[in-house]
Amino acid sequence: MRNSVTLGNLKKGDYSFEEAIKTLRTNIQFCGRNIKVIMLGSAVPNEGKSSMSFSLAASLAQIGKKVLFIDADIRKSVMVSRYQLDKEVNGLSQYLSGQKGKEEIIYETNLKNLSVVFSGPYSPNPAELLEEPIFSLLIQSARAEYDYIIIDTPPLLNLIDGAIIANHCDGAVIVIASGGVSYRIEQKIKKQLEKSKCRILGVILNKVSTGSSRYYGEYKKYGKYKNDLQEIKQ
Repeated sequence: MRNSVTLGNLKKGDYSFEEAIKTLRTNIQFCGRNIKVIMLGSAVPNEGKSSMSFSLAASLAQIGKKVLFIDADIRKSVMVSRYQLDKEVNGLSQYLSGQKGKEEIIYETNLKNLSVVFSGPYSPNPAELLEEPIFSLLIQSARAEYDYIIIDTPPLLNLIDGAIIANHCDGAVIVIASGGVSYRIEQKIKKQLEKSKCRILGVILNKVSTGSSRYYGEYKKYGKYKNDLQEIKQ
């Protein structure tokens, strides 16, 4: 029997937020049936990457897709504290370092169809761990069991972790906080992902001011929502 854990603090967003996540989910599905392993990354911390990746995973699970969410931010994860787990859990860093087996780090949750791999204890050498062949084996076995594998990565700027993870993914979604990061930096991130031959599926423009109307365009290239903006651009 697989491990289980109860996730707390599962607050629903407002109507606009929920609709935005549904739009993101639909666009992901239209990327094709061969797009199963998807990473969400941002250039720097605090752009909303972790909340977006988990919301996408939960939304896919809600429509009956079997989903594995992997928290691969071994450096500074927020999952355990954010979702107020009901017990201590094993995680990815312990698996990659040979301390735990695969079945010991995958947890079924109180959200139907959603399983989670937590990041595990902080590791001083996350890039080296992610390069271990055992990480590739984890992804390969998950492909056979799940409809989607959603991976939350560390910030991509100046860290190689995300590029290593991208080598195992079918596609990447970049989360950008509006007005927070320069165009030059985002181009650097884009080139970094392209070198890994990971297909860039689109962009989530996040934290857009509700007082601004300049993001409304004829074809709704971006959507503007209260508190957060989550719209994938094909």
